[in-house]
Amino acid sequence: MSIDLDTAKQKLLELKEEYETRIAKIKYDIQNPQDELNKDWEDQAISIRQNDTRQLLSAEAQQNLSYVQDALSHIENGTYGACEVCGKEIPKQRLEAVPYATLCMEHAK
Repeated sequence: MSIDLDTAKQKLLELKEEYETRIAKIKYDIQNPQDELNKDWEDQAISIRQNDTRQLLSAEAQQNLSYVQDALSHIENGTYGACEVCGKEIPKQRLEAVPYATLCMEHAK
């Protein structure tokens, strides 16, 4: 099964935009808190936990964005869809599910 590079690239570009938007929104929310500084201790503790969660979500989105950008580079240099370990073609179904996959199922385990 051959990979449709145009479709893969379009899907990756959509993911790239989604992650960039998510990262920007999270950064905005962290830098512009909606709560007031004079809330009680419980509310402040909740706000701190929410910011910690936002930072974790931002880090995850940054990592996924990096994967997407790498996959786009692989399309450009002609190595998209090849397992980085064995060089065999990654199954089309795997790339449809995870368009930035770099390993075949055997090596992803």
